[in-house]
Amino acid sequence: MRLNLVGGIVAAVIIVALIIAYGALFTVYQTRQALVVRLGQPVRVVTQPGLHSKIPLIDSVISIDKRILDLENPAQEVIASDQKRLVVDAFARYSIKEPLKFYQTVGTVDGANLQLSILLNSALRRVLGEATLTQVVRDQRDQLMARVREQLNNEAQAYGIDVVDVRIRRADLPEQNSQAVYQRMQTERQQEAAQFRAQGAQRAQEIRARADRDVTVLIADAQSKGEQTRGEGDAERNRIFAEAYGRDPAFFSFYRSMQAYETGLKANDTRMLLKPDSEFFRFFVDPSGKPREGGGQPGATLPDSAPPASTPAK
Repeated sequence: MRLNLVGGIVAAVIIVALIIAYGALFTVYQTRQALVVRLGQPVRVVTQPGLHSKIPLIDSVISIDKRILDLENPAQEVIASDQKRLVVDAFARYSIKEPLKFYQTVGTVDGANLQLSILLNSALRRVLGEATLTQVVRDQRDQLMARVREQLNNEAQAYGIDVVDVRIRRADLPEQNSQAVYQRMQTERQQEAAQFRAQGAQRAQEIRARADRDVTVLIADAQSKGEQTRGEGDAERNRIFAEAYGRDPAFFSFYRSMQAYETGLKANDTRMLLKPDSEFFRFFVDPSGKPREGGGQPGATLPDSAPPASTPAK
C-alpha cells in the first residue's frame, strides 16, 4: 500500500516536471522572431532561430513574422498639381525590424496594415499633388514612387517597420473623365487622319496633273517631230520622183501608170466606166504608151489619166 502511494507521488512529480520543462522551452523558426513578455511586460526579443527558454507559467511568447509583408492599398482619387483627378492604385512591401516597438505601437500585422494604409494615402497625396498628370503617368513615375517610399519609410520607423518598396499599380483618370479624354483623342486622331487624306489627295491631284501635262507635252512633241519627219520624207520622195522623171519621163510615166493599175484594179470585182480611148489604158493598147491618133500626149500626168472612182496613186 505504502509502495503504491510512493509510486503515485513519484509519477505525479515526474509529470509536473515534464510539464514545467515543456513550458520553459519554445522554438523560433527561420521566418519568425519572438518577443518574450513577462506578466504583460516585454522582457527580451529573440531573433535567432532555434530552441530557447523562458520562465514557465509566467513568461509568454509572441511570435512576429520576419518576412517581407504585403500592404494592398485600395484605390483612391488624388488631385495633381494641374488640377487633374487621378485614380491611384498603389501597394507597399514592408518588414518588421524592431519587434518590441512594433508590439508596443500597433501590436499586430492587421493593425500595422491599417496604420500604414493611412500613412501611404497621405504620402501619395503629398507627392502626387506636387506633380502633373503627365509626370505621374509617364515622365517621372519612378522618381515619384521613390519619394513616396522615402516619406512612408520615415514615418513607419516609429512603428518598428522598414518599408522596402512602394509601387503605383495604376494611375488613371476617373471613368467619366476617361471617356471624355478618349473621345477627344479619337476626334483629334480623326481630324489628323482627315488632314492627311486631304493632303494626300491634293498631292495625288498635283502628281496626276503634272503627269497629264507631261503626257500632253510629250505627245505634242512626238506629233510635231512625226509631222516634221513625214514632211521631210514627202519632200525627199518628191525630190526623188522629180529626179526620176527628169532622167526618163517615159519610164516614170509607165511606172506611175502601173501603180495606178495596181491600185485601181483590185481583185474584188472592181468596175470602171471609161471611154474606149481613155489615156488610162494607153499601155494596154501600146506597151510603149504612145498615144493614139487624136489622143493625149505620152507622159501625161497621172491625175489626168487616173479614173475618177479609183484610189489616188501613192
